[in-house]
Amino acid sequence: MRYHLSWKARDIEAVLALYHPEVEYNDFFQNRCMRREDLRDYLIATMPSGPEDFLEHNDRIRIDGDTAFIQYAISVAGGGTFRASEAITVRDGLIWRINEYALLVQPAAQPGKAQSPRPAASRLGLSARQLGMLARDIEEYFQRSQPYLDPSLDLHQVANATGYTRNQISYLLNQMLGQSFYQYVNQARLQHLLELLKTALPPVRIDELAFSAGFNSLSAFYRCFRQHTGQSPKAYLKQHPKS
Repeated sequence: MRYHLSWKARDIEAVLALYHPEVEYNDFFQNRCMRREDLRDYLIATMPSGPEDFLEHNDRIRIDGDTAFIQYAISVAGGGTFRASEAITVRDGLIWRINEYALLVQPAAQPGKAQSPRPAASRLGLSARQLGMLARDIEEYFQRSQPYLDPSLDLHQVANATGYTRNQISYLLNQMLGQSFYQYVNQARLQHLLELLKTALPPVRIDELAFSAGFNSLSAFYRCFRQHTGQSPKAYLKQHPKS
């Protein structure tokens, strides 16, 4: 319980004080084994930054001898959920061994949509918790800064702005959200355009709104619009007339 409360409070010193001098932390999602000297940086990177990052425990803590078993979920904004568990073993009253496992549970794939080959997660340098934070950070960046309004926006710009690598962002989008970078960007542009339509005065010039939302071609706009609304812009406007 002290370990759990110290983690939620982001008290790194309190957490480190609970580790045995010979502690071994195995993050099997990253295929990474860490000793005590490695754990300060790991804790800084994976501790929750606020209530939205807290883990969702989906079972009570179970104890068998000197080992506690914890199960929890990490939701990924716009994508799947990590189902994770930890086996925490105590020796001499301190945490001696942590084995952490995580498995990504994705939403059902769209019919006819092929799954791209999944690269080794260990190459990303991110734990399951950090991938959840990455999804939130990208979503917040798009909402706050609206980079999608730039028709020339590319992956390199988003990586520079958020501090993540292009490989990490690509993994999030491709493997966890099931989208390419440009599909993700165009979806944000479409949501922006749909919000504009709510206050647009007639006559509505849909092509002009598309360009103002960041679309750099009408063909990409029409394709994205139909994919997400099931209608052409013309049919959509007829169904949602402006008085």
